[in-house]
Amino acid sequence: MNTTKFTVSAIALIAVSATAAAARDQIRIVGSSTVFPYTQAVAEEFANQTGAPAPIVESTGTGGGMQIFCEGIGEDTADLTGASRAMKKSEYDLCVSNGVTDISEALIGYDGLSLAVSRENETDWNLTLAQVFMALAAEVPQDGKMVANPYTKWSEIDSSLPDTDIVVLGPPPTSGTRDAFVELAMHAGCESIEEVEAIAEASGNDDWVKENCSRMRTDGPFIEAGENDNLIVQRLNSDPNALGIFGYSFLFENRDTLKDVRLNGVEAAMETIATGDYPLSRPLFFYVKNAHRGVIPNLQEFVEEYMSENALAPGGYLEERGLVALDDAERAALQEAVTTGSVKLEVTE
Repeated sequence: MNTTKFTVSAIALIAVSATAAAARDQIRIVGSSTVFPYTQAVAEEFANQTGAPAPIVESTGTGGGMQIFCEGIGEDTADLTGASRAMKKSEYDLCVSNGVTDISEALIGYDGLSLAVSRENETDWNLTLAQVFMALAAEVPQDGKMVANPYTKWSEIDSSLPDTDIVVLGPPPTSGTRDAFVELAMHAGCESIEEVEAIAEASGNDDWVKENCSRMRTDGPFIEAGENDNLIVQRLNSDPNALGIFGYSFLFENRDTLKDVRLNGVEAAMETIATGDYPLSRPLFFYVKNAHRGVIPNLQEFVEEYMSENALAPGGYLEERGLVALDDAERAALQEAVTTGSVKLEVTE
């Protein structure tokens, strides 16, 4: 079995070496819609500085990007993928089964998951995570049991909230933003409800929250808006009563027309994300196929630009687009490991 895998990988790598330059002269990048604007910025800077062809950057979503990235080694496969969560064990296993066994993981910085609304909306929004859960969950607690979510207006959840329809646009299940939102907002909001705590405790199931609080409602108030966060921004600008879920960078870039919804009284901002005070803070990643370095033209040089101080340091051009930078020690360790490809990724759980 191991010999077969090595042979397939070796043949694929030889094929890349022999034909890559002739087949394509552009780096191919897929992945998260949240990481997309950062990678696109690096691609533009790289092309401007070197005169090399700008990498092709596709917004496929984190899950979709992992599937494409893990298809194998060779000129017809992606070189790098962005992710708004860490690679899952199942994705790593897929990579390994297809001969993608040498991967570098780069935690490029931090982002917040934002809830936002049009500036034309007159409400000074401040939601608890429990209220977010009650608005968006497929099932909510009532009379000691979980029932289909009956709420259609925010005021039905709490009389202090607007008497308007619940309309929230968010990412699909293939998105890392969706995974992160479920974990950071839905699970945390669910656990904070006393009635849920009693139901979970009575069940005797340690995984009760994960099994019962992860599903988003499908009856209308929550709308899956695809992998393109710009479409959510457009919808919010056309519907002042709608709320949207996306990475902080999109709120940052559109703050002239959008405002954030405070969560547990905390605004989404670089400072609150960096300190962890904002409850929906998360790390952002990219993964690079090390077998393609030195083979796909300019890939190593592109990775070096992505890892540069000009890009990643406080005041760098990625921070200008909303990325929250790592501290100096974390960043230095990251730059060394990723630039040299010296740390091989292993996902064990």
